[in-house]
Order: sequence, then C-alpha cells, then structure tokens
Amino acid sequence: MSPVALKYRGPLAALSPESRRRLLDRSGESDAQVASRVRDIIARVRREGDAALLQMAKEFDRANLSALEVPRAKWEAALASLDPKVRNALERAARNIAKAHAAQKPQAIEVETEPGIIVGRRPDPLGRVGVYAPGGRAVYPSSVLMGVVPAKVAGVGEIIVCSPPGPEGLPAAGVLAAAALAGADRVFALGGAGAVAALAYGTQSVPRVDRIVGPGNAYVAAAKLQVVDAVAIDAPAGPSEILVVADRSADPEAVAREMLAQAEHDPDACCVTLAVSVTVAETIAAAVERAAARAQRKEIVTTALRERGAVLSVESLEEAWPFVSEFAPEHLLIATASAREQLALVRNCGTVFLGERASVAFGDYMTGANHVLPTAGLGHAYSGLSVLDFYRWTTYQRVDHDAAARLSEDVGVLADSEGLFAHAEAARAWRKP
Repeated sequence: MSPVALKYRGPLAALSPESRRRLLDRSGESDAQVASRVRDIIARVRREGDAALLQMAKEFDRANLSALEVPRAKWEAALASLDPKVRNALERAARNIAKAHAAQKPQAIEVETEPGIIVGRRPDPLGRVGVYAPGGRAVYPSSVLMGVVPAKVAGVGEIIVCSPPGPEGLPAAGVLAAAALAGADRVFALGGAGAVAALAYGTQSVPRVDRIVGPGNAYVAAAKLQVVDAVAIDAPAGPSEILVVADRSADPEAVAREMLAQAEHDPDACCVTLAVSVTVAETIAAAVERAAARAQRKEIVTTALRERGAVLSVESLEEAWPFVSEFAPEHLLIATASAREQLALVRNCGTVFLGERASVAFGDYMTGANHVLPTAGLGHAYSGLSVLDFYRWTTYQRVDHDAAARLSEDVGVLADSEGLFAHAEAARAWRKP
C-alpha cells in the first residue's frame, strides 16, 4: 500500500451521501473558543486602544514595541536590501496586477428612465482601506501586492498595511518591501484580531478604515466577521483549495503538481480532481501519491490529501459540471482538450485556469489576476478581490418640471397605499395647476 493516501477515490457517482456532504462542506465547525477570545480582544482594543495593542504584541508576538507604526525608512530599507531577483519578480507581478485591474475600473452611468428623469450612478474610491498581511509561519509578500495595488489603481485615498511584528519588533522584511514597492501609505506592526479591531474602530495611532481586505488565520477571519457592523470586509477566507477537471489529454504529472501546490499551503487544504474515465483517474491518483511522497512540505501535503484529498472518476465532462458548480472551488483548473469551450459552463468559483499550462501558481503570483479568492463554497455568492472592492457608489436622480408633474399622482397613489401621507403630499405638490 502507498504511504500517501487520498481520502476519496473511485467514481464520483459511487460516493456515499455522507462522503459527498463532507467533501462539499468545507466551512469547518464553528470554534466557539476562538470566537469568544476574538470578542474579548476586540472589546479590549475598543476600550484601551494603543495600550492594548502594545500589550498584545508582547503576549502574542513576543515583541516589545515602543510604537505601533513602522517608519517609512524601515520599509524602504527592506526594499533596498531585497534580493534583486525577488525584487524584479515582485515588480513584474505588480505591473501585471496594475494592468489587469486598471482594465476593470468601473464607469459612471446615466440613464433617462422617462423623458425628463435622469438616474445616475458614480463610482467613488474609498477614503481609506486596511490591507492585512499574515506574518509568522505564513509570510506572503505577494498578498500585499494583491491588496495594495488594486487599491492604488482605484484611487483609494490612504492605504494602510498591518502585519504582525517579529521578536525584533518589525513585520517580515518581505512584507515591508512589498508594501514599499506597491505604494502603501502607512504600515503598522499589528497582527491578528487586534489589528482587525484597530482598523475597524480606530485607536490613538491607527486610523479607522472603510474596508479591510487580505488573508489571515482563524482569529483574523473571526475578527473580520465580528466587525462588519463598523467596516466592510472582503470574502471570508479559509484554507486553500483546488478542483481539477481532467480528460485523457491531461498530463497526470501536471495535474499532480497542481494538487500538491495547493496541498502544501495548509493541512486543511482541499484538493480534488474529477477525471473522465476510471483509467485516467487512477493514473492521476498514482501520480499524486508519488509526488506527495517526495514533497518538501511532506507532512502538510500528506495530511491535506489524507483528510480532504480526492481523485474521482466521471463518465463524461457533462457529469462533472453540476458537481463543480455545487463545490464552488477557490481555484478551478480545466485540464481538458476543450478548456476554452468548457468555460461557458462554469459557475460559482473563485477563478478559472484554462488548460494545464495555466498553472495556478502563475495566477497566484504573476498573471495579474487577484489571488484573494472565496473559499469553502462561498464562490456561490462572492467573487475574488478586484478593483471594484475599493469603490462605493453614489446614486443620484434629476427630475425636470414636466416630469415632476407627470410623476406626482402615481407616486401619491403608491404613498397613500402604504400609509405614508406626507410622501403623498410631497409628490402631489408638483402637480400642474
């Protein structure tokens, strides 16, 4: 028996209802202890402000801070000392992210619904946003770019990056360098639920923001959900996931590489392949097991595959798509000979990769698409982060004299029917004599 096991193998149609439910439900059980601790942290930050944040840096990050804000000279120094190859790659990624997101900028519209009645809608950039960047075991400068660059493209007034400090009192050098390169305005050595609370409600040092974006651990995710009364957030995010749809044209080794690339993120990552025919499925499963056995992050990879890994067979592509829509993956890789044609059938996913050459790794770093994406089936309702997340809309109406007269009676009738008699009077005042 192979030392690397997949949780689910065999025909998709043969999955028991319970196995199918477990595969589809990646939301995870609510951790009441985490929620309770986060609630206490938020209350503490609201009550004590900076003093609470400085104490939390000692408690959680083992950092003795004299100030929460990181001087710009520190992040500029981090950028200057960055490995030139890494800097060139980050700069290339930033250019592509800016180009892709600039093409998505929304436009103001006006429509004449009736003669003399104009309804308009105007996109206004947010005044201030917070970008959370994980620290500690998970440090992703690329995620800083994914949050800051689209906000810059949108014209956000002020962009604040928060990332937990290390023992020396500074966020990771890569995070600082990415913040400088992307054009952030301020950086704070703040992590976890405390950072989210500070951004949502403000403290003596940390200004309140209009929206918080960026990935984080369970405490960050729980905190974001608890502050939605005060601030907008991006889609709640969980462990990484991928769903691959493969036919006989797919290279089993390429599919295995994509499965492992997501499995190495997190022991709770969910990696699934639907393969057309039992033969193709078994060939891919064997390739996944071989690749996992030699993975550098073997412990994480094997745990993810053992707990939530699947290579399942379907009789046709037509059988695959209803499951794909129900699963709503963060990443969908269509490794088929007709990938472009199949795109029209896709619904409910974070982002789609057409053909096995469109590696998810390319999208994670360099194509210009955003890698902050909905997970755990939230692709049914949420989209990936985009430039649109950094605007709010102003709607306005203009009514000329004749149009006001034409509207007056029907509006009065509707207002009377709802018992809003002052509304009716306001409308009927514009009747022609």
